[in-house]
Amino acid sequence: MFGVLLFLYGLASLHLTRSDLCTIEDHFNVMDYGATSDGLTDDSRISGRVVAPKSPSLWDGKDASQWLGFKDVSGLNVDGFGSIDGQGKAWWDQSCRYHPQLINCTKLAPTALKFMSCNGSSVSNLNLVNSSQTHILLTACNSFNINNVLIDSPQNSPNTDGIHIHSSQQLVITNSRIRSGDDCISIGDHNSNIQIANVECGPGHGISIGSLGKSRNYVNVEKIHVTNAFFNQTTNGARIKTWQVGRGYVRDVVFENLVFYSVKNPIIIDQNYCDIRDACREQVTGVQISNVSYKEIYGTSTSDIAINLNCSRSVPCRGIWMESIQLTSAKAGRKVTANCTSAYGQEIDVFPYPCLLD
Repeated sequence: MFGVLLFLYGLASLHLTRSDLCTIEDHFNVMDYGATSDGLTDDSRISGRVVAPKSPSLWDGKDASQWLGFKDVSGLNVDGFGSIDGQGKAWWDQSCRYHPQLINCTKLAPTALKFMSCNGSSVSNLNLVNSSQTHILLTACNSFNINNVLIDSPQNSPNTDGIHIHSSQQLVITNSRIRSGDDCISIGDHNSNIQIANVECGPGHGISIGSLGKSRNYVNVEKIHVTNAFFNQTTNGARIKTWQVGRGYVRDVVFENLVFYSVKNPIIIDQNYCDIRDACREQVTGVQISNVSYKEIYGTSTSDIAINLNCSRSVPCRGIWMESIQLTSAKAGRKVTANCTSAYGQEIDVFPYPCLLD
């Protein structure tokens, strides 16, 4: 292995105790725990449990954004049938998102497993549960694969995204099941060539591109392909969300072969996102959303609007393609509709319809 390993990780049959993680040391050398660097021994297999300390106070004076992290590691393969338990409940109970009235509520909590500038690497066959915040974070990673990962946290746990991706290229996520209190998979800014296939999502907030452009920055996200995904009672299905004040583009996106079961917003684009939900004043700026395809999509919606494309009048959505889509109400006797604003494209064999402008 190359690079720096931040915090202890990668040892077989390991159960980290409070004393292991609460020494004065901020960094751990895996060589002290039995790892070798002979170029032959596999030191990245997990077969036991890695357990975080319960108390948030143990992060006082430390970086509260991470627990287990890798930085500048090339060719790292983290494999095994072990588990990583973030024991996040104490963090959730003081989260500003759900407990803003608390003095010293926390906005930042540890990500369970963070990869920074790790290229040609992979994670497979792991079970991550109850992270304090995001379960897996990839930032500035290229050629990274995630396969056969199980992620599980309660539906009401705040900000517990399953997998969040930022500033990365050539990523593949396959054969995984994600249950969380936030997005199952969230795709942030400066990402391209992301492949997601054979994923089960729910509960959670769906598979989301965004939110993007909050800091009035230039957004560039492209070549995102999501296929063969099942959404089980999620708040959103296939979602793209951008802030009105952002600039730049989201383009060349494909959502296909999706199944929704009792999903609140199966297909949704919100190009008018702002701080005050449902009360956003229209801006002349916006992130350009173009060349987005939705194909072979079936299932049920718990809301009356099953297809909702809320695009900017100043920077409309263009090149939207919808084909072979059948969505019905999850509630007996109810009908669903499609609602599109400033969304241009074509639709073939789509229900509910009509939606797109020519």
